[in-house]
Amino acid sequence: MTGEAVGPPPAAFVFGDELRRRLAENLARHPRQPLHVDGHRRAAVAVIVVDSDADRHGDDPNPAPPERMAGIPGAGDFPLTGSIRGTAGGPAILLTRRAPTLRAHGGQWALPGGRIDVDEAPIDAARREVSEELGLELEADAALGCLDDYATRSGYVITPFVFWGGAEPVLHPDPSEVLSVHRIAFRELCRADSPRFVSIPESDRPVVQLPIGGDLIHAPTAAVMLQFRRVAIEGVTERVADYEQPVFAWR
Repeated sequence: MTGEAVGPPPAAFVFGDELRRRLAENLARHPRQPLHVDGHRRAAVAVIVVDSDADRHGDDPNPAPPERMAGIPGAGDFPLTGSIRGTAGGPAILLTRRAPTLRAHGGQWALPGGRIDVDEAPIDAARREVSEELGLELEADAALGCLDDYATRSGYVITPFVFWGGAEPVLHPDPSEVLSVHRIAFRELCRADSPRFVSIPESDRPVVQLPIGGDLIHAPTAAVMLQFRRVAIEGVTERVADYEQPVFAWR
């Protein structure tokens, strides 16, 4: 990580024009790192900044079942509940729990996004996927910036875009893709015990974990969320391309 944090701590942020300007300026200063990996397909995801209310947006009706939590590496010292209840309140980003019926990564945490179609611009793919998954139409001027590419073990290079979603976006999640949508507050992204790094025998790279409520978010989603925290919120540079995914996310 390089540089010094720019601006107030996340607890001091208030949703509005000043926050939008600060995030956009921090992202504009970031020297973005693209990736090209032979044989990997391209995908795009969206980090959508919204406002949130602790009471109205803080529930988690579908906590992870014990069998999913059993596969989380290095979690013996963490009080896992599988729930992210109570993580809303103030400026936040949207995070989805994927429908358990999906063939790939069902039930896992994810940012809205997906594969880039042939001849489709990456930012247009991110906006299209948000529309398809959440029923939210993002205009071109909602884009605040772009983070580093991240190569996944499952054969994709992901390009993350940051969007301003507005205080009260109207969402219509597609139940075939999305089990639930959550608002993760900036203060939760910036917890003192986050991030965590654990070792696995299958890789020399550290597995990155973000504590969110009583659950642990993993890469690729955690890598993007962590870089959003460092770059957009805190105004510093941290590369995340070498942060590993857990084995259950390799498929």
